[in-house]
Amino acid sequence: MGKMFLRTAFEGRGPRARRGDVRAAILDLLAEGNSWNGYQIIQEIAQRTDGVWRPSAGSVYPALQQLEDEGLISPEGEGRRRLYTLTDEGRAYAEAHAEELRGSWDAAAGMADEAAFELGDMIRQLVMAVMEVRRSGSTSQVAEARRVLTEARRSVYRILAEDDPASAQSAQDAQDAQDSAE
Repeated sequence: MGKMFLRTAFEGRGPRARRGDVRAAILDLLAEGNSWNGYQIIQEIAQRTDGVWRPSAGSVYPALQQLEDEGLISPEGEGRRRLYTLTDEGRAYAEAHAEELRGSWDAAAGMADEAAFELGDMIRQLVMAVMEVRRSGSTSQVAEARRVLTEARRSVYRILAEDDPASAQSAQDAQDAQDSAE
């Protein structure tokens, strides 16, 4: 679970976009007139949203297939080199729904604010420090880092518990379960 947890929590897939947002973003990108392959689409969406929205291949490729089935895009090439462009019908759709398609980017912008970006940066810095202690720390330094991290985790759950009294018990249950696993 270690590597998977680090990837999803710190590099982050981030919050999920609504089902139609991937489709709309693809159409909006293709409406600019460029040809894109699936990987390029994934990278471009992530870049345009400063990494807040990183759609998975599991959401992009089915959306591409759906758009192709609808006759809105057409593929050129095979395999990884398969590039997609709008068909005439796709261009007409994109023009008629331009505002709606641009709305997919607005939805992504609302997924995180500056404080969330800052928190993510702090988490990455903490992970780097912990990995350094794990890699080169002495036995006592590793033990101290575990103690500090355990207390930090408990403190974060306490923050959540203060905001919502009902979550105090579930936060405590989660702490207890985590402590038992250690």
